[in-house]
Amino acid sequence: MSIADNITSLKKETDAVKVTLIAVSKTKTAQDVQQAYDAGQRLFGENTVQELVDKQQHLPTDIQWHLIGHLQTNKVKYIAPFVSMIQSVDSLKLLQEINKQAEKNKRVIDCLLQIYIADEETKYGLGFDEAIELLRSDEYAALKNIRICGLMGIATNTENEKQVKDEYYELKTFFDGIKLSFFRKEDSFNILSMGMSADYKLAIEQGSNMVRVGSTIFGSRIIKHWKNN
Repeated sequence: MSIADNITSLKKETDAVKVTLIAVSKTKTAQDVQQAYDAGQRLFGENTVQELVDKQQHLPTDIQWHLIGHLQTNKVKYIAPFVSMIQSVDSLKLLQEINKQAEKNKRVIDCLLQIYIADEETKYGLGFDEAIELLRSDEYAALKNIRICGLMGIATNTENEKQVKDEYYELKTFFDGIKLSFFRKEDSFNILSMGMSADYKLAIEQGSNMVRVGSTIFGSRIIKHWKNN
């Protein structure tokens, strides 16, 4: 199936259950992104700042770009003028830098707190207790140019469906608690970003309302670096 066919099929599936689809276009060409765009997709996720900045310059201006990979504080300034959402906020220090760069650009940047739920040392994210500590802090309360819109999590890369389900269930439970404790009166705190190509159906079952899907849309073919295409 073509990229356009994959988008159409996936959007039909996610729209039916009111789940937002993020098309993950990392390592894919601008032409690939354009095909998905032409099929109606407007939300795209990238893992690296360099790739995100380059594609943003060459693709339609109404695309909403989400940074979903690990973000270093010294690179926030490059995406602050245009990024739609940063899903991978994993420290107060990073949040403060996003706030600083958002203020410079006279805008408020939407963010998700990335929560560590996987049984893998290579994953990033805040522990449950660290997220609560961050949200309770005076430093967080002082930030006026960021808006926390929800949580993001990446499950363990395993074929054990029960483990993946349990990890997503824990994050959904935590999301509900955070909503009640800190964002009860804020309608903007409404995103639980869980699930990728291999496990998005399980994530949706457990309460995800945003999925980040790459290979199911663009294929898993290993290509040369995107810049060389």
